[in-house]
Amino acid sequence: MKKFLIVGLGNIGEKYDNTRHNIGFKIIDALAKDYDATFETDKLGDVASFRFKGRTFILLKPNTYMNLSGKAVKYWMDKEKISIENTLIVTDDLNIDFGTIRLKEKGSAGGHNGLKDIQEKLNTTTYPRFRFGVGANYSKGRQVDFVLSKWSKEEISLLIERLPVSCNVITSFGTAGMANTMNTFNGK
Repeated sequence: MKKFLIVGLGNIGEKYDNTRHNIGFKIIDALAKDYDATFETDKLGDVASFRFKGRTFILLKPNTYMNLSGKAVKYWMDKEKISIENTLIVTDDLNIDFGTIRLKEKGSAGGHNGLKDIQEKLNTTTYPRFRFGVGANYSKGRQVDFVLSKWSKEEISLLIERLPVSCNVITSFGTAGMANTMNTFNGK
């Protein structure tokens, strides 16, 4: 049985609920709901799992806060004996238009502190990541305020359409592989 670790990045706490920076949590929550998976608090995060097409998907929402996500990712990869190729990091991206999906097998952190910490803890820039565009509708120097602010009403209505697509990206990653998933979903 192949296992996959799907990590949604975000910040814990009510004040961060429904913020752009927590899109990783939101996507992972939607996927868990689709497969009736229930999160339980465990070491370094909330964890749920489900089976789909002969694969096991382990969902992780680190409770280390965004900028220290690498510790939780490394711990759960080691604990579940999941290779880096079978680990997918789901996160927000300011450099992509709202709702646009971009999957990559490697690359820089692009200024994202959560990805930077993961790269430091895994000692590599080569790991699968799923970036969900949150846009860049902010004034110069207001980037942090933008990602930590709540979704607009228009964005919330569009998210309703984008979340099922995002869930399909993740199950495709586990069943069809990274290359096929990138070909099918990148830029959508």
